[in-house]
Amino acid sequence: MNYVRTAILLAALTALLMGLGYLLGGETGALIAFFVAAATNFFAYWNGDRLVLSLHGAHEVDEHTAPELVHIVAQLADRAGLPMPRVYLMDNPQPNAFATGRNPQHAAVASTTGLLDMLSPDEGAGVVAHELAHIKNRDTLIMTITATIAGAISMLAQFGMFFRHRDNHDGPGPIARVLITLLAPLSAMVVQMAISRTREYAADNLGGRICGSPESLASALAKIDAGAHEIENVSAEQNPATAPLFIINPLSGRGLDNLFSTHPSTENRIAALDQLAQEMGLPPYEGRDGHDGRHRDGPSLS
Repeated sequence: MNYVRTAILLAALTALLMGLGYLLGGETGALIAFFVAAATNFFAYWNGDRLVLSLHGAHEVDEHTAPELVHIVAQLADRAGLPMPRVYLMDNPQPNAFATGRNPQHAAVASTTGLLDMLSPDEGAGVVAHELAHIKNRDTLIMTITATIAGAISMLAQFGMFFRHRDNHDGPGPIARVLITLLAPLSAMVVQMAISRTREYAADNLGGRICGSPESLASALAKIDAGAHEIENVSAEQNPATAPLFIINPLSGRGLDNLFSTHPSTENRIAALDQLAQEMGLPPYEGRDGHDGRHRDGPSLS
């Protein structure tokens, strides 16, 4: 059902782009918007991962430069039945992480240095498992395509301020152009938010199963959420369309780009993980009572 909902939302996002093109340029505009969507999807499929990693200044690491991180990624990838992804580090004090890549054979997991500094080994393993779940579910391609289409809608809406309909000399009036410029990107943001929320819950569930410790992932989410509110992520603020890729919304919330959260409530995600822990016969997350999110049988970064 999650995949059907995601497909419907992606179709809605593409239809929004084409509808915007038609509103601004009639049939010709809709055709141009269609080719823009096709071109952005093609680019995202082949180059989206490299672009996203570059935007956030990520550099690849190996067993010599980041042995603990690479070890846990390899261990959990094997447990998940996935090929070993490339591993990247971002020199960023905010605790956060994301995965990218067009398929499991061409995937990457990127972590900030802040995440390694602030999380316990088992919490870090929970985050890695969550990102591997995105790869296994092929969310990395979905979210990259979503971000590129949303970016194209915003770009086309900006052009609409200066565009005159060829079939109508009057074209959209000044008020209509302003409304188009504001409402189209906001509509794209709402759809992008819905897609992201659907995929995050699924990745939490599978990630908790992969690491064998849903409570460790829940503890990690609580710490990352707190850190994201206190520590600015400069590269994410400069590239807000990439925010849905992160495990927790990296934006500060000071600007319009964070008017709608692209992630589910952290409390709701923790509640879902508590339910999963109960199903697995494991203790729930009890961070408020001093629980540190560590699970003796889970994998470790150390």
